[in-house]
Amino acid sequence: MEIRVLRYFLTAAREGSITGAANSLHLTQPTLSRQLKELETELGHKLFIRGKHNIILTPEGMILRKRAEQIVELAEKTQSEFHAIKDTVCGDVYIGCGETDSMKHVAAVMKDIQTHFPEIKFHIHSGNAEDVTEKLDRGLLDFGVLIQPIDLSKYDYITLPDKDVWGVIMRKDSTLAKKEHIRLNDLKGIPIIASRQMSKKYSADSGFLDWFGQDFENLNIAATYNLVYNAVIMVEAGIGYAVTLDKLANTSEESNICFRPLYPKLESGLDIVWKKYQVFSPAAKIFLNKLEERFVK
Repeated sequence: MEIRVLRYFLTAAREGSITGAANSLHLTQPTLSRQLKELETELGHKLFIRGKHNIILTPEGMILRKRAEQIVELAEKTQSEFHAIKDTVCGDVYIGCGETDSMKHVAAVMKDIQTHFPEIKFHIHSGNAEDVTEKLDRGLLDFGVLIQPIDLSKYDYITLPDKDVWGVIMRKDSTLAKKEHIRLNDLKGIPIIASRQMSKKYSADSGFLDWFGQDFENLNIAATYNLVYNAVIMVEAGIGYAVTLDKLANTSEESNICFRPLYPKLESGLDIVWKKYQVFSPAAKIFLNKLEERFVK
């Protein structure tokens, strides 16, 4: 498979028609059709269901689209790294991260680097730990910024100094909004919008199992979320109370939601991780050096 042909395939999948893809790629329709048919022959599977005016991906085509996106993205990243090997330090740094206020520390390092090396560009991918580590392991990311706990056996890492505080986001007109802290008894029986860290798979390591004790299995989980933005929408709609980290949602006076910390306090640290024995681009190496200068004592 050629990268060029995979780009053709992705364009056709995006446009939903051979004609639209050919126009976008500045190719003739017969040329593009021939390239895609040769790709199908090479793989031994039909990738499209062709209609009069549109095309639809087959199940095999959907599999290829996912793989092709990863291959093209990795090829572009590799090309970018080699372009960066010049007298002038430039290039791209790819960082995956979960939602946390502690990203402000990472942003400060990014700002410091761009002050001295304005041709270094940063690309942020937001996602949960599984999403970030998958891309990190595939070489699509240089670094991951992950909320603890996380299995660090495959990675080198730097731990940031701050810890994020867990609590509950709720509507200001709710009964619990009158409290300064939220205790275990306050959460019994009410609908909870749970984060990934509260799932049974991660609860023991993250401290939730200790905090909730025997009542953990009896929680009324009304919904789950990966992104706090979506959790806030559910809270505002009255679906339930979101257990999340502080400083991720707008809880200003103008907002109709508020945050109350758990009591006893429950906190999570943050690690910046990268693959062991990783060979960095010049730009990524500068980023790592700056991280070590700031956070490794």
